[in-house]
Amino acid sequence: MSPTATSPSVATAPPLPSSAGTARDPFFDNAKYLAIVLVAVGHAWEPLTHTSRAALALYLTVFTFHMPAFILMSGYFSRGFDFTPAKIKRLVTGVAVPYLIFQTGYILFQHWAEDDAPPDPFTLTNPWYLNWFLAALFVWRLTTPVWQVLRWPVPIALAVSIGAMLAPHTGPDFDLMRVLQFLPFFVIGLRMKPEHFALVQKRWVRIAAVPVFACAIAVAWLLAPRIDSGWFYRNDAVQDLHQPLWTAPVMGLALFGCAAVLTAGFFAWVPRRRTWFTALGAGTISGFLLHGFVIKMSRWWGWYDLAGWIRQPVGMAVVTLLAVIMVTVLCTAPVRRVLRFALEPRMEWAFRK
Repeated sequence: MSPTATSPSVATAPPLPSSAGTARDPFFDNAKYLAIVLVAVGHAWEPLTHTSRAALALYLTVFTFHMPAFILMSGYFSRGFDFTPAKIKRLVTGVAVPYLIFQTGYILFQHWAEDDAPPDPFTLTNPWYLNWFLAALFVWRLTTPVWQVLRWPVPIALAVSIGAMLAPHTGPDFDLMRVLQFLPFFVIGLRMKPEHFALVQKRWVRIAAVPVFACAIAVAWLLAPRIDSGWFYRNDAVQDLHQPLWTAPVMGLALFGCAAVLTAGFFAWVPRRRTWFTALGAGTISGFLLHGFVIKMSRWWGWYDLAGWIRQPVGMAVVTLLAVIMVTVLCTAPVRRVLRFALEPRMEWAFRK
């Protein structure tokens, strides 16, 4: 089985603080929690999209913006990254080490749980399933100083993204295709300031977001039978999608524009005050990485085929509720404490003083 056979998702690694002692902003913790909920729900919906046009429309709408929103926040919290020892240590312990641990864990899990498929080869360079995001975040942060000094970083990143869509031989190493195609959203995050997030919180933007999302769902419903969902995963060149070369700039710009508008609408609805789920925003990385095990088991062990009603509207409602509960539990403090050795290792022994 290919490690990228299912759709991608994202979650932010522990952010780089802007300054020592700075309090966490509840807005971003709220945004991260709500985005990780959309990630889990989108994955839970995927088997239902094969028999339901409505499920496919909702699925495509969510996959248009939830990943760009996460990547944009990752870029925003990477603005202060440089090659000082403290930042490099944070990159290693917060991104590289979790990548290695979960890459090993995912592959061993596949060997144990997927009985009817040959075991995947053990590799550290071809990210397995959700682990692609940690590989991408590592590469993006290393390139942060470059984007900080360029005069036109966003247009250049967008050109790189479209160029990647024309390069079918990019290869699977560190999921470079996704790294390049999603790059513009990380660079936008690097260039954003607090006042930009305040702008999308204005009342008129919140109101406008309602018809915008309604229109997006309607368009997705109309296009659902005719559009390849592979466009939204950003891990293929146009040649792999059996499309002519001219579709790369057209679809690249169209998807970028749609993602930007829907991401702005998403941030417009995020509460700025503390809520019951604000604290869960600090644990989205554990919810993101752990829910992949459950999602894979649901596919391999045929959970969606246990009863006919699961693929009916009532089944979609139940699946949605279970996905929200699952990822919420996985973001809680007890789960984070158990996984601290993997997600937030101190590793003082590994670094020079």
